[in-house]
Amino acid sequence: VQLQASGGGLVQAGGSLRLSCAVSGRTFSGYVMGWFRQAPGKERDIVAAISWSGSSTYYTDSVKGRFTIYIDNAKRMVYLQMNSLKPEDTAVYYCAAGWTTTARAMGATSTYDYWGQGTQVTVSS
Repeated sequence: VQLQASGGGLVQAGGSLRLSCAVSGRTFSGYVMGWFRQAPGKERDIVAAISWSGSSTYYTDSVKGRFTIYIDNAKRMVYLQMNSLKPEDTAVYYCAAGWTTTARAMGATSTYDYWGQGTQVTVSS
């Protein structure tokens, strides 16, 4: 599985960005796709995840109501729509893929085996 993330940039607080992740290679119905972020000096944390079917989603508490993850299976694209951005959302964002049969594991970093390159998101105050 190969992943290519794009869409980062500089935006003012309150603004919006949409990140895209192009997926290539073999995938299965049990795959989950995740967006992670890593700020300077901090660990890489889950932001949101979605099952390959699109039927299950996961969001970390800090982005609920502001971010939306969705998937276009036909195009093999995963998106993260980010609204009402805050300076604390500033980080390098990564897309990732893994395999799990449980919704609980969607939020676990250990679930994800494949990682794309990061895309920088900077939110100015």
